Amino acid sequence: QVQLVESGGGLVQAGGSLRLSCSPSGSPLSGYAMGWFRQAPGKEREFVAGISTAGTKIGYASSVKGRFTISRDNAKNTLYLQMNTVKSEDTAQYFCAARRAVTGVYYTETLQYSFWGQGTQVTVSS
Repeated sequence: QVQLVESGGGLVQAGGSLRLSCSPSGSPLSGYAMGWFRQAPGKEREFVAGISTAGTKIGYASSVKGRFTISRDNAKNTLYLQMNTVKSEDTAQYFCAARRAVTGVYYTETLQYSFWGQGTQVTVSS
């Protein structure tokens, strides 16, 4: 069983930056594909970014491409989401997710992930 804990959320001004982190308890991250998702009030949870087990394959939602960067440090057992040039529409609860995977693959659908964190709130003020 993998328990994921997100951190780094908060209030940020539009145009600013924020870095989210996600760390597991109970298992090393190295054998898991990871992803970031977000959910705004009244909306479905949506894919933000995904990364393969070794970080060789990465994908982004079109709404964040060029502004957000997903990365992982398997030695530190931590997943990151660097958020730059944030916009008011980035306001949401952000979740990290994990699933056992072979190398070279990332996933974009919520149903493809087995483990989820509790989320961290990001609020962008204009």
